[in-house]
Amino acid sequence: MPKVKTRRAAAKRMKKTASGKITRSQAWKGHRLINRTRKRKRNLKGTVVASDADQPRLRRMLPYL
Repeated sequence: MPKVKTRRAAAKRMKKTASGKITRSQAWKGHRLINRTRKRKRNLKGTVVASDADQPRLRRMLPYL
């Protein structure tokens, strides 16, 4: 079997947890932050586990992660 290529754009943005799930950073934190409340900006900090529906697709994109 040949090696499977990793999607490098996805590998730079995601990590795998110890249990094997894939985490991602949250969206809506790039610009126009003056319009968002302090609480909303604070809650967008950090990472979250990608949805269960996306996990199989992400595992195919990141075979060796």
